[in-house]
Amino acid sequence: MRNTNALILGLGATVAMVAAPALAQGALAMLDTLDKGGWEVRYRDGSTARKVCVSTGRELLQLRHRQGTCNRFVVEDGANEVTVQYTCRGNGYGRTSIRKERSNLVQIDSQGIADGKPFQFSAEGRRTGACN
Repeated sequence: MRNTNALILGLGATVAMVAAPALAQGALAMLDTLDKGGWEVRYRDGSTARKVCVSTGRELLQLRHRQGTCNRFVVEDGANEVTVQYTCRGNGYGRTSIRKERSNLVQIDSQGIADGKPFQFSAEGRRTGACN
C-alpha cells in the first residue's frame, strides 16, 4: 500500500509539472485590445523610429527577430502588461515586456541576442493611422 501511495503522489507531481507550462502559455489577450493599423516605435536611445503594421499586437513582441519561427513562453499575461520570452533557433533569443497605457500607446522593453550580438532597448509604440 505504501508503494502505491508513493506512486500516486509521484504521478500527481509529474502531471502538475507537465501541466504548469501549459497554463503559463497564456493567450496574451491584452495584445488583442490594441488598435489595429500602422504603429511607430520610437526608441529611447535615439535610434531611428520603426514603422510596424499591427494586426494582432504580437508584431511588437519580436522587433529584433522578425522571423515567425520562434518558440514563445509567456511569463506574464496581465490585463495591462505582458512579458514573453522567446527563442529563435539559430538566431538567438529575447525577452519582451509590453505595458499598455491606452489602446493606441504602449511601452516596450526588450533584451536578448540577435545575429550573435546582445541587444537591449526601451521604446514607445504609438498608433499613427492605417498600415502603409
